[in-house]
Amino acid sequence: MRAIATVCLSGDLRSKLDAIARAGFEGVEIFENDLISFDGTPSDIRDLCETLKLKIVAFQPFRDFEAMPEPARSRNLQRAERKFDVMQELGTDFMLVCSNVSPQTLDDRDRVVADLRELADRAAARGLRIGFEALAWGRHISDYRDAWDVVKRADHPALGVVLDSFHILSRGHDPAAIADIPRDKIFFVQVADAPLLDMDVLQWSRHFRCFPGQGRLPLAPFMEALAKTGYDGPLSHEIFSDAFRAAPTDVTAMDGMRSLIYLENLLPNGPWAEGIPPASGYHGVHFIEFTLDEDSAAPLGEFIGALGFRHVGRHRSKNVELWKQGEIHLVLNFETDSFAHTFRLLHGTSVCAVGFRVDDVAAALARARAFKAPTYRGQVGEGEMEIPALRGVEGSLIYLVDEETALDRQWQTDFELFDQKTRDEAGLARIDHLSYVLPAPQLLGWQLYYHTVLGFKADTEHEIVDPRGMMVSQAVNSPDASIRIPLTVSQAQDTNSGRFLSEFRGGIQQIAFESRDILASVDELTARGLPLLRIPGNYYDDLEARFDLDPEFVEAIRSRNILFDRNDAGDFLHAYTDTFSGRFFFEIVERRGGYERFGEANAGVRLAAQAAQG
Repeated sequence: MRAIATVCLSGDLRSKLDAIARAGFEGVEIFENDLISFDGTPSDIRDLCETLKLKIVAFQPFRDFEAMPEPARSRNLQRAERKFDVMQELGTDFMLVCSNVSPQTLDDRDRVVADLRELADRAAARGLRIGFEALAWGRHISDYRDAWDVVKRADHPALGVVLDSFHILSRGHDPAAIADIPRDKIFFVQVADAPLLDMDVLQWSRHFRCFPGQGRLPLAPFMEALAKTGYDGPLSHEIFSDAFRAAPTDVTAMDGMRSLIYLENLLPNGPWAEGIPPASGYHGVHFIEFTLDEDSAAPLGEFIGALGFRHVGRHRSKNVELWKQGEIHLVLNFETDSFAHTFRLLHGTSVCAVGFRVDDVAAALARARAFKAPTYRGQVGEGEMEIPALRGVEGSLIYLVDEETALDRQWQTDFELFDQKTRDEAGLARIDHLSYVLPAPQLLGWQLYYHTVLGFKADTEHEIVDPRGMMVSQAVNSPDASIRIPLTVSQAQDTNSGRFLSEFRGGIQQIAFESRDILASVDELTARGLPLLRIPGNYYDDLEARFDLDPEFVEAIRSRNILFDRNDAGDFLHAYTDTFSGRFFFEIVERRGGYERFGEANAGVRLAAQAAQG
């Protein structure tokens, strides 16, 4: 059974339960704080869950119970009886008891065993069960192996152990011993991931947990050990996260469902695996589609013309143009009765869609459906090609194009083509990367989307200094790195990305083209009158000292406003255009050797230059 705790989501309890049901969960853990703040009775919650076809799989947490001195011990037992009343009114038979963190608790293992046995006796008398969980910051019991030891010693049929991936893996505990716990004594399993942070484990847990697939904890060994037990009970999310508390409830619930599907299939031959198709092979970004009105046509056409693109075709039935250079295709959509027009009403002149070249469209769609990714089907004229698409960031589209279609069949079928001479006016060969700007609470969700639905790999996060605040960027890349997509967020409204988000509601802000020879490309672009971002001279003085570069080379890139980075794999040269209409901008890059990064070290310089540009 797939379940989730109400603490994972933002909003009131009713909206949480509605979102959980819509996402397809079968079970829900009712977090005590949600019940306390609910304007209704526990039986109202039970009725609501029954209407939504949700089973209440747990009531939690019951804190600071075991090994307390009198009179606290007696009060705890009275408190437990009142919680049992609530459970019966809720219609659930299971309560989660977490290990004691009180400074009053006694370091007496026999006392812990006796207290849990008595609690289990009281629960069993009412047809209820309890599960004991070791909190990573428990005062005397913080290891799941110790929690299992006291459960085993208590030897009561109404008492079992609760396993939580975060509490186990955050402390570096080896999950292998899970395999030695009898299946019928594992009463409940909670799963969470987290980034690797060097901080107090309680603060780490309370603010930075995330769904499996969004973090860096070693979940595979945890799931391998659990599979060996034969456990067939609920797998449930319990996530405390500042980001989730600020994110839309429905979006987080769907992310949680997608995450559980990912986790169940982490072991291809495991007991939960559903045979989800592997991720497709990729062969780069096939096209970028802009939505714009007639007023923007001439300025954008002039801008991309200066970049060396040629207008090579017009759609047979729609007001759509095709521009090309090298392997790069730019589609300009002026339609007024279309998805592009709807997107334009929200975002203005912008990128509304991209096309990915994939090995197997059918398998890619099957994988997307398995991970509950929404698809899109647009209007198709007679004799025109229908290209399947997925919904992407901010409602944009990701078209999936097979190799046969990509090799001109798409353009020859749907477009009247002209000017087919093969020449690359500015030496731009392919699309190197696309950078999206997102609302900050959505970063984890879209990272998970690309990871699960498309099989991309998430890179590490990078902090970027903007003159008006901090930005965070995390790239998601196809396995062969033919598609690279940095995702950028900022909590500060006046940063470069913050202004783009507030003014244009996010989406693609930066498009990078790869050049075979960036010096020659920049010379050609400059000759065509393309305005390039001016880089301060101090940058080049520092660059020469930092990398011990040849002065002639430094002067060559200084005179062309080209930025430079180097790592152990190779060199990276890149230059930026001015921003088009205050909206998006282009980058020209050349990768030398095996350099795979994005020149993050230069981001602050670029942002300062853009801020100075206004």
